[in-house]
Amino acid sequence: MTMPQADSDIRNSLLVARLPAMPQILLKLIEQCQTESVGMAELAELVAQDPGMTSKILAVANSSAYHRDTRRVGLEQSVMTLGADMIKTLVISQSVFQVFNNFSQAKHTDLRSFWKHSLSAAVMAREIAEKTGYSQLEEAYLGGLLHDVGRLALLSTAPDAYAANFHAPDDELLCAAEQSTLKITHTEAGAWLIGRWNLDSFLADSALYHHEPAARLESAHPLVRIVLLAHLLSNYGDDHPAVEAAGLLCGIEAAQLQNIVLGASSQVKKSADYLGIDLSGVDESIEPSVSAGAAPPQDPVQQQLSAEVRNLVLVSDAARSFERQQGSESTLLETISRSARILFDFEDTIVLLLNAKRQALVGVPVGEAQQRLAEFSIALGGGGAIAAAAVQGRPAFISKSGNPLWIAEQQLLRVLASDALVCVPLNAGTACLGVLIGGVGHFQVPGLQIRERFLLSFGEQAAAALETARGERGEAARRASSVGDEFREATRRVVHEVNNPLSIIKNYLGVLDRKLEKKEPVLGEISILNEEIDRVGQIINGLAELKPAPREVGSEVNRVVRDTVRLFHDTEYLPAGMQIVANTMDLPCQVESGADALKQILVNLVKNAIEAMPAGGEVEIASSGQVNRDGRLYAELCVKDSGPGIPPEVLAHIFAPVRSTKGEGHQGLGLSIVYGLVKKARGFIACRSSPKGTSFEMLFPVRDVPEQGTAVQNPV
Repeated sequence: MTMPQADSDIRNSLLVARLPAMPQILLKLIEQCQTESVGMAELAELVAQDPGMTSKILAVANSSAYHRDTRRVGLEQSVMTLGADMIKTLVISQSVFQVFNNFSQAKHTDLRSFWKHSLSAAVMAREIAEKTGYSQLEEAYLGGLLHDVGRLALLSTAPDAYAANFHAPDDELLCAAEQSTLKITHTEAGAWLIGRWNLDSFLADSALYHHEPAARLESAHPLVRIVLLAHLLSNYGDDHPAVEAAGLLCGIEAAQLQNIVLGASSQVKKSADYLGIDLSGVDESIEPSVSAGAAPPQDPVQQQLSAEVRNLVLVSDAARSFERQQGSESTLLETISRSARILFDFEDTIVLLLNAKRQALVGVPVGEAQQRLAEFSIALGGGGAIAAAAVQGRPAFISKSGNPLWIAEQQLLRVLASDALVCVPLNAGTACLGVLIGGVGHFQVPGLQIRERFLLSFGEQAAAALETARGERGEAARRASSVGDEFREATRRVVHEVNNPLSIIKNYLGVLDRKLEKKEPVLGEISILNEEIDRVGQIINGLAELKPAPREVGSEVNRVVRDTVRLFHDTEYLPAGMQIVANTMDLPCQVESGADALKQILVNLVKNAIEAMPAGGEVEIASSGQVNRDGRLYAELCVKDSGPGIPPEVLAHIFAPVRSTKGEGHQGLGLSIVYGLVKKARGFIACRSSPKGTSFEMLFPVRDVPEQGTAVQNPV
């Protein structure tokens, strides 16, 4: 048996301990993660059957890598926070770790009894909570599942010293033995780990006090009492004095306790059958199924090979995650930083990239409260371990207790609030794009030095993704430049072509003037003028097809609605018996779409409505306030008429370019143009029609969030 470790050393080691999970559950999780249509609820349900994976998911979801305003207990919520890609990274990381670690090879680490005890306690805790009226059923389930997580943590931290204790009965004698050998009990270890998640819950207390006598917990929080009873029932069944006392503490009678035990036993058996876990020979209490001997020592070469294979799998998965990342460079760097935190247990990270002249490393404001890094730089020729890591392309390990530090290194230690820095170069072939710096504790440095090749591989994959993203942006810029050249060339062609009909128009205007003075017929000249004017319009329309969309500057919806109605009124376009009504809000509403595009949409729709009602009617343009769609605010606009409606066969293809049935001068493109303009504005449009009228309902992204107002009707 190894020498006992100091309590502070044990606690530090618990921070980076990889808690073993049931291999059957890991296999199921890998299978689920490889399914494209995997659901977060299914993943959470599977994770919830294993204390080790549950602990990892909750810990990561509540870590600094995923900042949230509040920390709440909820496994499915945590799974959704991380997303399928990060869950897959965690599962593969855990799987590879166990395959090449003594947890899967040493006989004395059979986890079946522990798994059965924890899952039984979880199922019973949820049932007890329901019977006692405790509303947080999932919290009770997690309390039962994780109440002994300290035993997994101690086994992971000190496998040789704790092997025999892991298989000992879970009682007061176990706590005394743990205190004697490791200076910390599994109740304290579990509570300390859970406490680090900063949850708004008494989960940590439920782990800390699950060995206390029932009499001492009379005034404790209901969750603590529920977990105590679930633990005792899982250990002893319903026929034990301690169980009876805990049952009275929760207000549950003996007959109900028996039903709880039977129900849990059935559920655990179903889970075991589904997962392929053989529970034959596993006792109700946690007893060693085989002799608790020390694991045979591994061949050092085999250990190194195992580590290399593990690192290759993890780096490969990280690379796939980077490739799937879309968006800006800062978004990709945030993904890289998060992955580094997970894989290397960094507390926080900083990214420094080489400037355009490749003379200095410049800070990138990635993450929360790091805007000050935008002005931070380290000259490559100025010396120091960070600059050397970029120049030499090798990881650097910087500690407060090492050699005298450069000012920049001292500053970064304070920014990351850590004892040591790990500097990972982002090598793209022979070139270095920058460095990723992680903050760690002193005790983590030796383990990361052993994984130097893994750090290098991770940096290479991150640099490759960054270089690819930059290349795609460069290609997009080149395409934009090419479009600009085409547009300028098209403009020159249009100017040249327009001169021809304009010259003709000018000549015929002179002829027309002379003929009018002599009172001669001018119908032929007018016809020619009309034709040439139409030709000018067609040439200019050809230019419009190549012209890039102007930058959106935003507009005020209600003003555009009123201007559009005024346009029809002032030009006396409206036929007799036709009325247009503006129904707007009395407070402004800014949208991202420009005013010209918005007005073009409304004018097209109003003209269509007027043409649909030759006998007269009413057209209403309504600004109906704001709508929340998929978590984003939109302004709603609606153009309604009182016409006869649109036939179903036409409505089915309402926004497609069609041959117009309105006669000469109509191209049948009006609604397709409207649809294109709405989509360019990142909006949505729908058409609703019946014999009582037709309405076009549109949503446009809101630029600012104005206050709500009341509707006022403005007939024009």
